[in-house]
Amino acid sequence: MNLPLSNIKVLDVSQIMAGPFCCMLLGDMGADVIKVETPGVGDQTRKAMGFRLKGEDSGGFLALNRNKRSVEIDLKNPAGLEAFYELVRGADVLVENNRPGVAARLKIDYPALREINPRLVYASISGFGQTGPWSRRPGLDLIAQAMSGVMSVMGHPDAPPVKSSVPIADLGAGLFSAYGILSAIIGRGHTGQGQYVDASLFETALGLSVWESAEYWGTGTVPVPIGSANRMSAPYQAVRAADRHFVIGAANPKLWAALCEVIERTDLLQDPRFTDNAARIRNRDVLIREIEGEFARKPADEWVDALLAAGVPAGPIYTYDEALVSEQAVAREMVLEIDHPVEGRVKALGFPVKLSGTPQQVRYPAPLLGQHTQEVLGEFGLDDMAIEALRERGAFGQPVAPQTLKNGTA
Repeated sequence: MNLPLSNIKVLDVSQIMAGPFCCMLLGDMGADVIKVETPGVGDQTRKAMGFRLKGEDSGGFLALNRNKRSVEIDLKNPAGLEAFYELVRGADVLVENNRPGVAARLKIDYPALREINPRLVYASISGFGQTGPWSRRPGLDLIAQAMSGVMSVMGHPDAPPVKSSVPIADLGAGLFSAYGILSAIIGRGHTGQGQYVDASLFETALGLSVWESAEYWGTGTVPVPIGSANRMSAPYQAVRAADRHFVIGAANPKLWAALCEVIERTDLLQDPRFTDNAARIRNRDVLIREIEGEFARKPADEWVDALLAAGVPAGPIYTYDEALVSEQAVAREMVLEIDHPVEGRVKALGFPVKLSGTPQQVRYPAPLLGQHTQEVLGEFGLDDMAIEALRERGAFGQPVAPQTLKNGTA
């Protein structure tokens, strides 16, 4: 079965999170993703996270690099650059996440590669984009969350700054980049030409700030942290029951009325402080105290069952050990087991979007460093003699004797 992107070849010249996540998404949809890595070093995430499984690569690297093949190429070596240009000639997409200016110094920037392959869709992911006064600053998820305003609304009022533990700027930039890349591929079908895709962590975090920017422009008030609450409706947050917290979302008049019925407080429907959503938002703190007084009578699970029976959205707050084995996660196959040549069978997150006609597949586990160098270069048109000549010139790191090559690895 051909997956939707099975005719697309992607060069993943990125590392750590945003770029690798973008390329993994493309690979999950069938793209042939070639991960270009520095010889002997590879993606920084290979050594990250502070723990190992059985081999040398971290769990984080395994999580972000399935459905890829790895080649080692020294882009600072003239022979390595020659080998890389051969890959560019046959590629559809390139993704890199160097700081602006680095790709040009390496002679792998878009203007240089467009001369080799005008159909190339070239995506750069950086901290702040390729232009503007901040473009040359180092960019990390933490910095993007801070400077986009996202951190200013995280956590609780009068508490120290808090960032989202889930790296929304990094992962979101990967998602936006995939969206831009696929749009450019569709456009290429009309024009025959590739184009440059410029994505950033800063703009991703700012672009996701939909409610916060609307509140600021609509009221003139700078948004502040509101804990687990929602800026547009109330009650819509975590509340305390007799044993622990759970979440509710009574976001419209019908649901608010149903909630009042469940907790046996229909008097709140006539309370002038809570007559409509705007009033409930203004008086959120008082509202939550009122309903938490009722929730204190029973455990969270009983309230969740009662609210769901009445049609009110509610749910427990799971930790990851609970969420990953929940009946819904199991039913939706959100935990996969993947065979890895060193680690054996490893668990990985499943595909968060399902396609009915061409369901995604795990075709490759995360690759070992340089595992497919010989194989890939051969597929891109270089014969064994040409590959060996490049190897002797240091294209793939320090030259090695030909007899050390086994099973297409280098």
